[in-house]
Amino acid sequence: MKKFRKVLDGLTTSSPGGSTVGSPSCGSAAGTPTAAAPTPREIDVLETLVSENFQLCKTVRHGFPYQPTALAFDPVQKILAIGSRSGGVRILGRPGVDCFCQHESGAAVLQLQFLINEGALVTACADDTLHLWNLRQRRPAILHSLKFNRERITFCHLPFQSKWLYVGTERGNTHIVNIESFVLSGYVIMWNKAIELSTKTHPGPVVHLSDSPKDEGKLLVGFESGTIVQWDLRAKKTDFRIYYDEAIHSASWHHEGKQFMCSHSDGSLTVWNLRNTSKPVQVTFPHGKIQKDGKKESCKPILKVDYKTSRNSEPFVIFSGGLSYDKAGRRPTLTIMHGKAITVLEMDFPIVEFITLCDTPYNNEVQDPFAVVVLLEKDLIVVDLTQSNFPVFENPYPMDVHESPVTCTAYFADCPPDIIPVLYSIGAKHKKTGYSQKEWPVSGGMWTLGSHTYPEIIITGHADGSIKFWDASAITLQMLYKLKTSKVFEKPKQSEGRASELVDEDPFAVQMVSWCPQSRIFCVVGISAHIILYRFSKYDANTQIVALEVRLQCESEDVISPSENENNPCFSEPRSGSHSPQPHQQHPASPGGGTPEGVKDSALCLKVKDRVVRVPPGYQAELVIQLPWLDGEPPQQISSLDINSAYGLLALGNCNGLAVVDYMQKSLLLCMSTLDLYGAADPYQRLTRSPRRNRQSTSGLTELSDNQQSVDMERSKSPTSVKGPGRKLSLPTDLKTDLDHVNGHCTSPTSQLCSAGKPRIPTGPEGPRLARRGPGRPPFRKAQSAACMEISLPVSHTEGYASRRAMLQQLHGVAMYSHDEHHTTCWSERESRENSFSRSRSSSVSSIDRDTKEAITTLQFGESYGRKGDALPTPCLWVGTSLGVILLVPVSIPTDQDERMEEPVTIGPCGTVLMLKGSVLRFGFLDCVGALIQSPYEVWRDPNAPEDPDRPRKRKLVHHSPSSSQDACGEGHLAVVCSERQAKVFLMPSQSCLFVHNITESSFVLRADVVSVSNSVCLACFCANGHVMTLSLPSLRPLMDVSYLPMTDMRIARTFCFTNGGQALYLSSPTEIQRMTYSQEMYDNLQEMLGELFTPIETPEAQNRGFLKGFFGGTAHTFDREELFGEAAAGKGSRSLAQHIPGQAGVEGMKVAASGAVGELARARVALDERGQRLGELEERTALMMTSAESFSKHAHELMLKCKDKKWYQL
Repeated sequence: MKKFRKVLDGLTTSSPGGSTVGSPSCGSAAGTPTAAAPTPREIDVLETLVSENFQLCKTVRHGFPYQPTALAFDPVQKILAIGSRSGGVRILGRPGVDCFCQHESGAAVLQLQFLINEGALVTACADDTLHLWNLRQRRPAILHSLKFNRERITFCHLPFQSKWLYVGTERGNTHIVNIESFVLSGYVIMWNKAIELSTKTHPGPVVHLSDSPKDEGKLLVGFESGTIVQWDLRAKKTDFRIYYDEAIHSASWHHEGKQFMCSHSDGSLTVWNLRNTSKPVQVTFPHGKIQKDGKKESCKPILKVDYKTSRNSEPFVIFSGGLSYDKAGRRPTLTIMHGKAITVLEMDFPIVEFITLCDTPYNNEVQDPFAVVVLLEKDLIVVDLTQSNFPVFENPYPMDVHESPVTCTAYFADCPPDIIPVLYSIGAKHKKTGYSQKEWPVSGGMWTLGSHTYPEIIITGHADGSIKFWDASAITLQMLYKLKTSKVFEKPKQSEGRASELVDEDPFAVQMVSWCPQSRIFCVVGISAHIILYRFSKYDANTQIVALEVRLQCESEDVISPSENENNPCFSEPRSGSHSPQPHQQHPASPGGGTPEGVKDSALCLKVKDRVVRVPPGYQAELVIQLPWLDGEPPQQISSLDINSAYGLLALGNCNGLAVVDYMQKSLLLCMSTLDLYGAADPYQRLTRSPRRNRQSTSGLTELSDNQQSVDMERSKSPTSVKGPGRKLSLPTDLKTDLDHVNGHCTSPTSQLCSAGKPRIPTGPEGPRLARRGPGRPPFRKAQSAACMEISLPVSHTEGYASRRAMLQQLHGVAMYSHDEHHTTCWSERESRENSFSRSRSSSVSSIDRDTKEAITTLQFGESYGRKGDALPTPCLWVGTSLGVILLVPVSIPTDQDERMEEPVTIGPCGTVLMLKGSVLRFGFLDCVGALIQSPYEVWRDPNAPEDPDRPRKRKLVHHSPSSSQDACGEGHLAVVCSERQAKVFLMPSQSCLFVHNITESSFVLRADVVSVSNSVCLACFCANGHVMTLSLPSLRPLMDVSYLPMTDMRIARTFCFTNGGQALYLSSPTEIQRMTYSQEMYDNLQEMLGELFTPIETPEAQNRGFLKGFFGGTAHTFDREELFGEAAAGKGSRSLAQHIPGQAGVEGMKVAASGAVGELARARVALDERGQRLGELEERTALMMTSAESFSKHAHELMLKCKDKKWYQL
């Protein structure tokens, strides 16, 4: 615990020129306090957070496993495992039981084998390594690994209740591994002994291994070429060999062990009887019809077949593939043959693997299948076999996160407790029907609601314009409510000429969301430069959506070019009347008569429905704000957004400027270029280029109205941006190294630098294509989801600004001017005097200056002090730019409710300017005792609720004033500002910089947030080099710095977000959400919150076969595998063939006591516990056997007495 004593008032005596309070002159060392003048009033800020409060770890992963490769099921424990191409393993049980494991090698998982009811799992990976996972702990760990050196693993088989694993290889050999010790046995089935000596060709890799249900001592080995061998393990020779013309993909036994079925590459199924293996008993082509010429249709391979018997009906034959080649475009299928009935189930995605679930784990009993688990490339479904129409089970896991590619995420912890039930009740009305009525069959494990839970909601935005609200409480994930933003717009019309090329566009793709849980107001930013404002209602309604156009295009006449003598820029008050708010207009003017030429040449990417529409309960659209095309130029993407329900205001910004909308009066209050926001307080000298005033009045930053020629509006305009026939607004798939860097939002992937005063004309093949695209079409091809971004981020400045700019271009998508580009040449000389922004005007730098813009990168409403002399806090808008500049814009709002709907809101920049290094990312506000100040909000009220004459509806506002809790410590508050390089703490209203911390010199911050952790507040940052850092507030003292993601990529960078409670999330793959914590408290409680994968369950006993059936049908022969495969009989396996690697974990407590007497004692204690457990199980089994024997003796005696005096023919 550390006290920081700082002077917080009386710093207004410094001159305006020397009060560049946000400049780096405040200090450069980490957490450096800045000098302050004496003051009669001092306060104490008590910081409670220390490094011990932080611990970084992954918590849980949600969604569908990306690129799945393997599937396994434990029929006793009833848990499911899915392997992936990246080396991940997801283990699923009942809802809440969801565990993710990762192989360190990252090699693809080829096959999974459960040790049934033993709490263990064997994985075979593409790097020819076998791993044994211990599932008896909440976080599974590898116990043993076995690396094959000379042969490649192709197939594995582990018989039920056996400790010997059969491993087939690419060379055709079969090795045997002891599961307990994980070492090779000396017993090997060599391929040349399995086939006849006269055979001249190699049989190919082993593709199938299974033991005979009739005799465990017989092993069926299938080779890829079509050769099948039954190997007698005792006699070490073959019983029979089958040579078939077509390649084999799989085989499946009948439970009696007298015949088996094979699937082949020509789409055929063959049935073989052990009495006569010279030819198949039956050959069928399930999907191959006889053509007119008498020949069979050629069919695709049947990749897998399951042959399962049933007590009360015909056997089930289930297989994937086998369709005829001539039917192009047919979807992948799973075929179920039950007697004479053939049912073909079409799947949305290719089938990776399927497993038939049966009632018994024994392969020599009637199987009675009841379900089929089908693993698809992008989905997991379970088919109910007990009903004739084969319905699917409703999946309780959140496997549809990627139903449409995820483009943005938001995470809200500690939400109002009533919001989740409300959203669930609305969303439940739109659930799909037709599912099986039976319970989900994967029901293993145990999970209980932990004591450390609170309401959490995750919001995902998608490429098709849909929004999903998820209940993320208690580290689970369940979908609550789905919103489709595309319903606000008319369907886009197909344009002529290139209509076919534009089919795949995603004009509704979601870029950003803003949500106020208290007022339930929700805003969506779309890729077509539109914002939709939603209000929540429990009632349906007939409504007409209001559309508002905002022109944020500007000309590139004003260019940034700091002067040589600008060492100490002076931030003074603005010139009188230079930035008065623009008049607001609710309805845009028609492009018809009376409008300037530039206004005529405008069009919208999407058309809002202009009729009254019926909207269901839930989120209902109220207002749509759109940025139109102007003069054939598409609008720049919206890079920042904030909404405040207490003020009734919405602010948006992009690389051209800032706009503020009063959504209560449906009017535009402010529309200014970034340059005009400065006024006389501009820290840079802007040099104008070719005067084009004839264009300024037509395509400046104006509203859509006929009366737009006022002086104030002309002052708020700025020149139009560099013209071009088209610029993609999509998240780009290609990177260009000459693009300008942006901080957290966007760039122009196709823009090209142009000479002064000349319009930009795209060159190369992209140019003509874009030129043909009309202004009525969306300015993009296809919205690329955050899930699809796989480009690695630069981790140091040595990779050059170009690669970093390219990365940020890919991350965000709009051409904007960067603070770092502006100061590239002068960082070294400014280290000593960081307040200076002077530098020489080199040709290389000026070329950057002339063609880039300063973007609005972050916005936040709040109660603050707009000017130094303010005595009381007032509503303000904090504006951050890509040049590291902070602007304060005071807002005057009528307080009376009736006046609020009639009187105009006044807003205008006041000239207050603060500065940091790098683009501004985040604002946060603390009171003078270090507590977080929440933004004011309006308490939710249903807009469509019936009117009550006795209780008129009034707005109820909740204000968290900065001065409410500081009567004893004076007025004012602290403003925390974080940029991609630096963090600063300012005292308001004096605007003094109290603390400054240079977060990183070798990288840059991608995401930052002021969050509450352990009943205190800190600043959390995620850097491009993968580091996650936390800083104390207000002193900015480093508390944690962990290299979390050594190989970051664009997907993670775009979707990473922090929230309160020490939690964060990101999209770890295109289909999965990874949650993590950096709180020690949550780390300590994580074991309690995770589910148990293994639960003690008695293994079901095998059925009695009966005397007559055993006498005539032959009993299942049992044999001791230890005698055959053990070291005494078979010797040791070759050490050069496979290398044993001991696991790094086992019992988690062993890590601490792994050496010395303590470690030995711990191991002995664990061994003793296991031995006691096994003795207890043995005692129970002995008692059961004694009881069974007594019962058998009693029944035998009764039968003997009954049949004692009867003749043989009377029996």
